[in-house]
Amino acid sequence: MKTLSALLLPTLVLGACTAADTDSTPAAAAAAAPVAETQEALPMLGGCILMSPIGEVPADVYEVTDVTATDAYPPFTKELTSRGLKLVARDDASDDFMRLVGKTIAEVFPRDENLDLEMQEEILRNHYRYRAVIPVPVGDDRSFREDDEAAWDRTAGQNSICDIIMEDVPRGQVMEVVEHILHYVSDMGLHTTFPDEWGINETSALAQAMQKSIDEGYYNVEQYGDDIGEERHRVIMQEFAYWIISTAWNLQEAYGPQGEDEWTITNEADLQEKLPEFYEVYQRTVGRTMVAPSLETLREIGPTRAEERQ
Repeated sequence: MKTLSALLLPTLVLGACTAADTDSTPAAAAAAAPVAETQEALPMLGGCILMSPIGEVPADVYEVTDVTATDAYPPFTKELTSRGLKLVARDDASDDFMRLVGKTIAEVFPRDENLDLEMQEEILRNHYRYRAVIPVPVGDDRSFREDDEAAWDRTAGQNSICDIIMEDVPRGQVMEVVEHILHYVSDMGLHTTFPDEWGINETSALAQAMQKSIDEGYYNVEQYGDDIGEERHRVIMQEFAYWIISTAWNLQEAYGPQGEDEWTITNEADLQEKLPEFYEVYQRTVGRTMVAPSLETLREIGPTRAEERQ
């Protein structure tokens, strides 16, 4: 479905923040200054992905924190970090909802000996390196951008902020959470860990599978307009990555949008049949590092689409 990424893009300014296990270049040095005191710019890919890995990586990349007060990401006032993805919100957002999103992220990256944990840890490190920050507004309230525009511009310019996760949406709350988690994972985690397979560019396996899906009528991108710029390309690629992963997890039939034509592949078997080459790519990358959230957690987030219609 169409995301709020395009709505965020015009407000994004280029920038960076705290350097740690990175280099000592002038850009990294500038990034070490507090958010409120610097607007030193770094280039971003697709309007929102930091191109320099300047974030601090902790010893425990699996850490899930509780909600705590913060003044590091104005205009947001509280934060929670899960597997390297940092949720930020204002006071009106529910702490319990933030904890539930954090729990969902943690379930996607379990410490399971049947997975490739070394590869998984590199994905999580890249979440930290590229400073993945997810705003969590209540409903479709984007006033955080206008209420303190200068503060928002600084925060958006010094972190990778490519979308939001809305709390308390009237329909589709489950995919509101899952989809936008996957946007961040694909943009900062998979793109940097598997550049040949999941890279946000024109030559990766993801890009080739996306073009095939457009040509075959599996993926309809008409709603994203005709602009061929880098920002649109990043948006349609992160959307495609979400469709691939959530379909391989067999979530679309129960929780996906109903009556829409953006994506026509319905489940894992259908995906394997129609996109066999990229399904193999999925299996040896995402399939070895990530799993779907539990059904119990999905039920805690919200109802299925069928239940919403009752």
